[in-house]
Amino acid sequence: MNGIRNFFTFTGKELLELRRSGRLLVFLIIFVLFGIMNPAVAKLTPWLYESMAESLEASGLTVTEYNVTAMDSWVQFFKNMPMAMLVVLLIFGGIFTSEYAKGTLIPLLSKGLRRNAVNAAKTFTMLLVWSVGYWMSYAITYYYTDYYWDNSVVKHYAFAAFGLWLFGALLLCCISFFSSFAGSTAQVLLGVGAVYIALNLLLMVGTVREYLPSFLTQSGDLLTGQAQPSDYFTALLVAAVASVALLIASVPITAKRRV
Repeated sequence: MNGIRNFFTFTGKELLELRRSGRLLVFLIIFVLFGIMNPAVAKLTPWLYESMAESLEASGLTVTEYNVTAMDSWVQFFKNMPMAMLVVLLIFGGIFTSEYAKGTLIPLLSKGLRRNAVNAAKTFTMLLVWSVGYWMSYAITYYYTDYYWDNSVVKHYAFAAFGLWLFGALLLCCISFFSSFAGSTAQVLLGVGAVYIALNLLLMVGTVREYLPSFLTQSGDLLTGQAQPSDYFTALLVAAVASVALLIASVPITAKRRV
């Protein structure tokens, strides 16, 4: 019971600090803006083509009429969300190491707060903020896209969105893992960045791409119906198992760490 109480107490502390520091508001604003921007950019695309028509024609290029559909809005969603994911990773990169550097955990640990509760609470906070922000952005995009066009012309967008969310959750679990032994925020971000780059480079190897968590970010064929959700099940399973494995592996390392 003490462990559960510690977990909820420390989670409340983390959320309160996010609110007081203004970072929670920044998260919400970013995700709301991205949610609105996706259909807005799609809506403005014909105007952009029209405004560029004269300069393009002067260069010998002919601009034909461009018909916008719901596909354009969802393409923007899957193009823009990785940028929102990057912001989340940068802000949360020091969620553990900043406490170690300042020594703020020492009084709490001396009063009986368990390290595992701290680790679980911080990881849960990251995943909670990422999930709320991501799905809020998804809901805004869905509503406005359906209002202006017809979502039914796009295939499997909900499944594709779930895959991208899970990939983001995996990277947050990487923060928890690298933070269990890294000495600074820069080292944590370098570790997460190395994982991200490696996973994307391996996508070029055709024989393993369907096993990679980064394959979940390749949503183009899903949206057009050229691929089916079943084609991504292995990548989903690998991403989920890897996330859990990273969290489990971080527990004993964190327990032996000197604060």
